[in-house]
Amino acid sequence: MLELAADLVPLLAAEVPVAAVTVTAVVRSAPRGVGATLAVTRDARVIGSISGGCVENDAVMLGLDALRTGSVRRARFGFTDDGSVTPIAAGLACGGAVDVVAYPVEASALPALEAARSGREATLRLTLDGDPLVLHRPALPRLLVLGAGEHAAALCRLGAAAGFAVTVCDDWALLVTKERFPDASELVVAAPHDFLASLDDVDERTAVGVLTHDERLDVPALAAALRLPVGFVGAMGARATVARRAALLRAAGVTDAELARLHSPLGLDLGGRSPEETALSVVAEIVASRNQASARPLREGRGPRLHAVSDTDAEAIAASCVVRIA
Repeated sequence: MLELAADLVPLLAAEVPVAAVTVTAVVRSAPRGVGATLAVTRDARVIGSISGGCVENDAVMLGLDALRTGSVRRARFGFTDDGSVTPIAAGLACGGAVDVVAYPVEASALPALEAARSGREATLRLTLDGDPLVLHRPALPRLLVLGAGEHAAALCRLGAAAGFAVTVCDDWALLVTKERFPDASELVVAAPHDFLASLDDVDERTAVGVLTHDERLDVPALAAALRLPVGFVGAMGARATVARRAALLRAAGVTDAELARLHSPLGLDLGGRSPEETALSVVAEIVASRNQASARPLREGRGPRLHAVSDTDAEAIAASCVVRIA
């Protein structure tokens, strides 16, 4: 439910009745995992999803019933062990099943939803008919966009849509405005290298994209970024620019090991030209790098799973929604 915070906070603040339907267990395979939530209002406005569309109608009906009765409702959607469809729901296209719980959302959920909406770590603890339901959402990964041109505006939009808390920094105040970057979590007017030097809260979930197009700014910014414990550092530029910038970075004391961390030219080769297409290629490279993925088409994969899941990823997914039976 916490992933729906941007939509749920204004509804709850306006005292609009809302019910949530949350996945509490997955049998075999399902489009979305444990913790996925669909919300529905009394007039059947639907927010979010729990599948690729296979069982949304049944989930909405279950949520509306929870709203009508003011009580908790539980169900299993999908296929049974013998392959037949459960009586109350259409089957999941992937052949699995999901256990769900539907419940009215109370105003007491607002503090956790507010935290999630702002990108902070949030935990919501509920008791549903005596059974605890714990929903957890880590702080959003950060994307630090250095430079405030048109490519930066497009990257801010796509980065925010991809789930990053985006900070935009440029030393030209005329460009760093809410009108140009409405999706940014933070706007900073400063020299990019000075901004980076002020940070003490970056980690491996932080990505830095240098889009200043000015060697006087991007060389000191990259030198600072490559020495931070961030997970990704990239810079736009033609190949000639990249080679010249590498020489300038070495002259500034950047080691070959540090320089090896730099993704430049920035982005995957999608053949795009517009700022939006370029931003898409940048976000794709950041996500692929973060997940240590090949960035090849999925049809070229050979394993039994479309997406490999590491032990760390599996633990994080399981921790997103924990159901404990007393």
